[in-house]
Amino acid sequence: MGMDRRDFLKLIGIGGAVIVVKTGNLAGAADKEMAGDTLTFLQLSDTHWGFNDPKINPDFAGTLKKGIAQINSMKSQPDFIIFTGDVTHTTDDPKERRRRMGEAREIIGGLRVKDIKMMPGEHDAGLDNGEAFQEYFGKTHYTFQHKGVHFIVVDNASDPNSSIGDTQLQWLSAELGKLDKDSRIVVFAHRPLFDLYPQWDWATSDGAKAIDILMPYKNVVVFYGHIHQEHHHMTGHIEHHAARGMLFPLPAPGSVPKRVQLPWDSAHPYKGVGYRSATPKTNEYGYVLTEFPIIKT
Repeated sequence: MGMDRRDFLKLIGIGGAVIVVKTGNLAGAADKEMAGDTLTFLQLSDTHWGFNDPKINPDFAGTLKKGIAQINSMKSQPDFIIFTGDVTHTTDDPKERRRRMGEAREIIGGLRVKDIKMMPGEHDAGLDNGEAFQEYFGKTHYTFQHKGVHFIVVDNASDPNSSIGDTQLQWLSAELGKLDKDSRIVVFAHRPLFDLYPQWDWATSDGAKAIDILMPYKNVVVFYGHIHQEHHHMTGHIEHHAARGMLFPLPAPGSVPKRVQLPWDSAHPYKGVGYRSATPKTNEYGYVLTEFPIIKT
């Protein structure tokens, strides 16, 4: 049996907004693998360590640490945590870039959960094709399996042209070719794979090719960051869910002439900033998503 909303909140021990996405019968091998074996992971995105504008977030040096403290206080810890890019804020200085990555790695190492997955955003990797990121955090694209779910990390940030690239697309196709069409598949990317708002770099130049490769698979969900806000979209039967950023929010797509960070609201500190939990629905397609705010302490 799957958890209902009340049970899920009781399990994790911290209040949050819960949504349930997509339902339907799940059949085949993936159903057997997931039965009675609940999985929960956290998605953190766009921590931008090194950003230092107090008009946008006067607690720029403390917000990530507050989030980590909240996560560590959860009664039940997640299976793993993934950071979906822009771990650090961009800098033209390679030495400073590495210093920020080292500091971020040390802070993230304070998490109780030690199974931590990392992937780059353009702030981490766009200026050196991911060279420094790989020194500190490892591969920029890879796969792993956990409790019957097949996870695929796609790098659409290291290329300055906002592309995945033919070599990686061939790799994606080969990895998917190992799986049954009804397998549970989760894709992590930094940028959206669809054209959300290309004028603001909220797209992947060859993302449509990746979606075409994914389309034959019945149970695919994409989690991404980059846009610093919760957003939900469908391309056919494929779900796409953006997470809020961990430091500052950005405006809704096309809602203002220019993409700029939203200013700090002293009446509502940390508004629009947070992270999410996701758990597959047992015996059904879809995920229960819980959105957590950063809480002032």
